[in-house]
Amino acid sequence: MSIPGGIRVKLSLALLGIVGGALLAAYVIVIPSLEQRLVAAKLDQLQSDAETLAVQYATSEAQNNLRITDFVDYANFFSNSRVAVFTVGGAPGKRELVTVGDSSAGTGVDLAFDSTALEAADSARTVRARVRHNGREYAEVAVQLFSAGNVMLLSSSLSDQLATVALVKRRLLYATVVALSISVLLGFMVAAIHARRLGRLQAAADRIAEGAFDEPVVDDSDDEVGQLAASFDRMRIQLAQLDEARREFVANASHELRTPLFSLAGFLELLDDEDLDESTRREFLATTRSQVDRLTKLATDLLDLSRVDVGRIRIEKDEVGLAEVARVVAEDFFALADASRHTLLLQVDDDAWAHADEERVQQIARALVGNALVHTPAGTTVQLRVERHDSRVALVVEDDGPGIPPEHLDRIFQRFYRVEGGQASGSGLGLAIARELAGLMGGTVTVASRPGQTAFALELPAESPSLRVAEALWR
Repeated sequence: MSIPGGIRVKLSLALLGIVGGALLAAYVIVIPSLEQRLVAAKLDQLQSDAETLAVQYATSEAQNNLRITDFVDYANFFSNSRVAVFTVGGAPGKRELVTVGDSSAGTGVDLAFDSTALEAADSARTVRARVRHNGREYAEVAVQLFSAGNVMLLSSSLSDQLATVALVKRRLLYATVVALSISVLLGFMVAAIHARRLGRLQAAADRIAEGAFDEPVVDDSDDEVGQLAASFDRMRIQLAQLDEARREFVANASHELRTPLFSLAGFLELLDDEDLDESTRREFLATTRSQVDRLTKLATDLLDLSRVDVGRIRIEKDEVGLAEVARVVAEDFFALADASRHTLLLQVDDDAWAHADEERVQQIARALVGNALVHTPAGTTVQLRVERHDSRVALVVEDDGPGIPPEHLDRIFQRFYRVEGGQASGSGLGLAIARELAGLMGGTVTVASRPGQTAFALELPAESPSLRVAEALWR
């Protein structure tokens, strides 16, 4: 069940509960403890006075100069309390008290049956108690005098102590009312401030949900709400970048698909001409096949990218001999290298084994070699080599072409990005896919370029030789 009024009411009620609970705990702990301490202090004082007076009584009685009325008046003055002296009769457990002296006789409180004095008479020890007479509370201490059977009772009203406790209760109550009022007011004010800040965040979230990424989310505070606003702003920037990338991706993909489709439509229309000679028809058919191949490759690349993005591409890691991969890829590209007047060289290390997916390694290697052959001028030498570096192995494609301009190096792995110039061609997806696939296998694809030397390197985790030997023996 939700509390109406939003965060203002909820925070105010929370502060009210916290302050109220704290004051209630203080009341439960302080008031009873204060009352007990004040009563105990009063009883301690009466006990000390009673024991002192008992000694004085015994001394005076030994000197035979004791008058009980004078002693009671003196004890009343000494202890500032009501003093009564009793003689005790009857059997134990059925004691009877007979008053022989009372400093406050006739006050309406009869002490002849006082339980404290009776208990002291039965136990022959000092007894202290908090008792009630006629609706008022008293502190009492009874001691047995040294003369046989006599008991002295000191009784003092607890009205001052209880009045002090009542005063503390009233002041604590006033403080509670004031503290609760202040807590409600402050809670409402603080909640209102935070509600406004959260409202701004809600409005910003609504704008972002509607696709408006131009307005920043600003909150200059360093608290949790400020940190949340900063996270919202980072999310806004990332979503803006993703939205821009999506728009650019759609535009580039549409352009890449439209170009071969228009070309195919044109060639198909020309092929429909009955006057077309056979050689021209074969040329148009070859061009049409190349455009179909281009569409097929583009569709395959887009499918791979979509699978990478949704995490559905399968990577099956096993031991992969990079030397064999390099030989297979080089064999596939020797014809293309001859046709484009490139020199393709191969240099491998047969001990370079990687822990990766062989099919994906070949895909990356083909993309790197294909880029080197397509994006460099005729007469360029392209070298495919395999190296081992401790726990990593590398497949490197290096050429001695003109190199990649420095301003393009950080962007060539972006989707659909192509370096402008006469040698630029393709969809611009090959390197992006290569880097994504390498990352899924725990590897990297890097590039280093300067005029006369450009090297793309696929680095992968090396397969342990001892593990390969053990697997070979097991087989």
